[in-house]
Amino acid sequence: MICDPALKNRIKRTQGQMQGVLKMMESDSGCLDILIQLKAIRAGIDKAIGVLTTSNLIQMIEKTKNIKINNLDDAIDLIVKGIK
Repeated sequence: MICDPALKNRIKRTQGQMQGVLKMMESDSGCLDILIQLKAIRAGIDKAIGVLTTSNLIQMIEKTKNIKINNLDDAIDLIVKGIK
């Protein structure tokens, strides 16, 4: 599977957020602050899963049907926002 650079950046951003949460825990930040960050991480991962899944689906259709699918950004956004 060919991964979009934007998806890779999303994963890297999530990795940075996780490191930030660990630092918050080490510096005795408040529970609410940590919880907010963890929820943001979860939302980012959920979106990454949606983007990865839909990208893979498109790639498989294009490969097996030997066609090029264009202009699906709005449809993909709707799918990704609906996943939870």
